[in-house]
Amino acid sequence: MKYFWITRLIRGGCFNHISNMMLSTGRRHSSGSVRRYSVTPLIKAEPIRGLVDDPIKLEVVHLVPNQPVTLYSRLQSEDSDWWEAYAHYVSDSEGIVRVTRDKSLGGTYTGQEPMGLIWSMKPVPGSRPGIRLRKKDVTVPFLVTLSVYDGCIASDFDKETAVALIVLERFYMAPGITRLELNEGRVIGTMFFPPGPGPFPAVVDMWGGGGGLVEYRAALLASRGFATLALAYMGHTRVPESYQTFDPKLPYFEPKCLICISGIHYNLLKETKFDMVDVLDVFSKDMSKVKFTEDGAMIWRDISLPFSDDPKKLVKVDKVKCPMMLISGEDDQNWPTLEAAFEIQKLMKAAGNDHLLTILSYPQTGHLIEPPYSPHCRQSKFRLHSKKRTVNVLWGGEAKPHADAQEDSWKKILAFLEKHLELQHPTAIVQSKM
Repeated sequence: MKYFWITRLIRGGCFNHISNMMLSTGRRHSSGSVRRYSVTPLIKAEPIRGLVDDPIKLEVVHLVPNQPVTLYSRLQSEDSDWWEAYAHYVSDSEGIVRVTRDKSLGGTYTGQEPMGLIWSMKPVPGSRPGIRLRKKDVTVPFLVTLSVYDGCIASDFDKETAVALIVLERFYMAPGITRLELNEGRVIGTMFFPPGPGPFPAVVDMWGGGGGLVEYRAALLASRGFATLALAYMGHTRVPESYQTFDPKLPYFEPKCLICISGIHYNLLKETKFDMVDVLDVFSKDMSKVKFTEDGAMIWRDISLPFSDDPKKLVKVDKVKCPMMLISGEDDQNWPTLEAAFEIQKLMKAAGNDHLLTILSYPQTGHLIEPPYSPHCRQSKFRLHSKKRTVNVLWGGEAKPHADAQEDSWKKILAFLEKHLELQHPTAIVQSKM
């Protein structure tokens, strides 16, 4: 079933009669008059159930020709926070709005943006400050409610009645994916296997200083054909403090390629161990380099500048022997990732291995480069594990260019992995039905 829709009784109107299977409904709009529809408006969406990186073809039909309408999206996070987006459109001469074709004239985004109702989502007014939308339980989807309202609305959507409504399911984990929790010795994480007999190319997915066990990107990579380990190595209840280190010489790593998103090249090894809890202490001795926004969010990008000339303090990128991709946001306010990428390029060129390096940089893009269509997070709360406290951090970026960067970089990440790893069943996975 490709299409699904729900219609509601319209406030100020009613179902007068049913004749020849045609419904007549009405709605009292801003002028005070009641708008009548010969056929009930409905929303068509394809796919109704899909992966979060699947684009959606969305249209509204059976509207009045040249009718101003508001399209509204809403979801509730697993932290019980509500997120929303909206856009103003005008139907064509046939009473149709095609989001893939038509331009939004106002709202949380403007212009021709097929996925704007997803990536432009923001916390609803009055929400807790500093929140970020992240999936915790990847076995269940995000439920996104899309509604259509008569006229141009910008607030108080809960006080209005929609002329049409639909619910979308957005998954990180495709059908047939095997999820296996690991707690073997010092290996704590979650393994995701694509459907089928394999063998599959393998990816280790490690997040940054926020710590914990973050599964959603690993689940999505598995849904695209890669057996992926989401590895917990700090800031997790099952990871003792004595384990909160990372040894890059562990024998289970056999890199065929490397991808680093929003990273820098400082060597934070301490006696051959990587102690993430001391990272900020390393850089924050000169607190004058820490800046603050007007509302108190911390800006960390300058605390690691200028880069050290001491080779012992830098990752030995001259020893890299496999293809490596660096992804940077040019408005990253957390780390100087673009400067670091160019410095790495210079060091690798001097060593003669710069042919292995690919740099992707995106203007007006911040630190948190997520999978496609993830709502942009410019600043949020962040847990300092070494200090055992939470602070507000500015990540940077602007919503529209950041969204473009996420969509483009994800395509190039998948292409990079497919090129350098042996993908056995790409077609079967990418085209799996929800």
